Amino acid sequence: MAVFTSLKIVDLGINPATDEHWTIGETAGEWLLDFAAAIFGAYDPETGEQMIRKGLLLVSKKNTKSTIAAGIMLTELICGWRPSDENLILAPTIEVAGNSFKPACDMIRNDDELNDLLHIQEHIRLITNRNTKATLKVVAADSATVSGKKASRVLVDELWLFGKKATADAMLREASGGQVSRPEGYTLFLTTQSDEPPAGVFKEMLAYARDVRDGVVEDREFLPVLYEFPEEMLAANEHLNPANFYITNPNLGRSVSQKWLESEFRQVDNAEDGTKQVFYAKHLNVEIGVGLRHDAWIGATYWEQAKAPRSLWDGTLEHMLEICEVIVAGGDGGGLDDLLGLALLGRHRDTKQWLLWCRAWAQLDVFERRKDIVSNLNDFIAEGTLIKCTSPTQDLVEVADILERVRDAGLLPKQAAIGLDPQGITALVDELAGRGFTADQMLAISQGFRLSGAVWGMERKLKDGTLLHAGQRLMAWCVGNAKSEQRGNAVLITKQVAGKAKIDPLIASFDAVMLMTRNPEGSGGGMDDYLAAMKARAA
Repeated sequence: MAVFTSLKIVDLGINPATDEHWTIGETAGEWLLDFAAAIFGAYDPETGEQMIRKGLLLVSKKNTKSTIAAGIMLTELICGWRPSDENLILAPTIEVAGNSFKPACDMIRNDDELNDLLHIQEHIRLITNRNTKATLKVVAADSATVSGKKASRVLVDELWLFGKKATADAMLREASGGQVSRPEGYTLFLTTQSDEPPAGVFKEMLAYARDVRDGVVEDREFLPVLYEFPEEMLAANEHLNPANFYITNPNLGRSVSQKWLESEFRQVDNAEDGTKQVFYAKHLNVEIGVGLRHDAWIGATYWEQAKAPRSLWDGTLEHMLEICEVIVAGGDGGGLDDLLGLALLGRHRDTKQWLLWCRAWAQLDVFERRKDIVSNLNDFIAEGTLIKCTSPTQDLVEVADILERVRDAGLLPKQAAIGLDPQGITALVDELAGRGFTADQMLAISQGFRLSGAVWGMERKLKDGTLLHAGQRLMAWCVGNAKSEQRGNAVLITKQVAGKAKIDPLIASFDAVMLMTRNPEGSGGGMDDYLAAMKARAA
């Protein structure tokens, strides 16, 4: 701690009392010193073991994360005993890598003793201890840069950006793999909240850190330090009170200005949701949800509140077949690099509420061509709402299987039961026709502005609670991806507008809404006939 607190922060200027640059010890808040002390103090010099092997610091933007990263890892380089040791700061981009490397270089160059001890090679972002030959390297992460590393200590900066990388999990495991033979080693993750719904490794690490913090999981080797509002404060909108901004900004009054935060807050308070919510995420650490972009579909605003209560519906297809009097289907999908989306929309037998259940399929081409969303897709595979196809026709066969179950339950209308995008669905029509579905049951749904009625109708029913959904993360993602575009008196929500972010299951839902507005009736039979058909099929 003596070394850490003596490091100089050059960009703060000169301390008039000493006529030297301010040091970390002179400027840092107690919270920062406590965090560093916990990490350094967890090393047992008698056994050579580090008792805290992982830690996550979640703190708002501009609370000196990069300075913390530079200071902690530079201290380890100075004090470390292992010859030719490796220490690593892993950043998601070159720009973020510079945020940690530059302060470290400034700390060295403005201290004569450190200048003699440490050698800087700026072109490769490497600092070497001349005595022990140990190194501190700051790298912009990819699989090639971390392959073969034997780093004792790894500090991962801006973990939320790694959550957007499909290969991040393997990359981080590779980077920290050397700690197997380094009992003094550890990995620290520093991050702000994401400017999009959390995904990938960030989502997993944040959830685990919350469980450890809350006592759900006991892990004495993991240190979670999360500056975020309690759920009850968020529910009461107390995070919007500027007097509470200190909760997620522990460096308030130092690197963060209360006056600046209040000024920015006033500017975004009446702005579109996207601008407002990004401010909340980055400066108040409020986890971002769906429907937050300025051009978001209005229905996304009401999506989260429209999750079906489990007392009504448990969100499964099996329960849906039991409680609905009629079910219609919608399907949407483009080429091999798109998802094939299936939406089932049922009408509850008693309450008459509409219940929405969805599933999607992805060919292997999606994972090859859309690497920027692979981490999201893997989350949905784990949830069970997305199927990764191992054969070209798997999606068609499984969609038909599901629709057969609905038909056998007597819940599918005899006419206008399955709404399909007329583009690119020939193979699916052929599969359904081969299963005995009639031309009357399959209806081509015109896309584009002709879906406006379904878009507006779904918005209203989400808001008034007469349309409920299964609470699937896949659909929350698709709804969050949807962008709306006004065209005269119509509204467009299309794959072209949404771009690379997928919305196929949502478009399938609009197709299903078009059919449910016709007030259809099931083909009859009900669950008794369905169960009899299942027994006969099994026999």
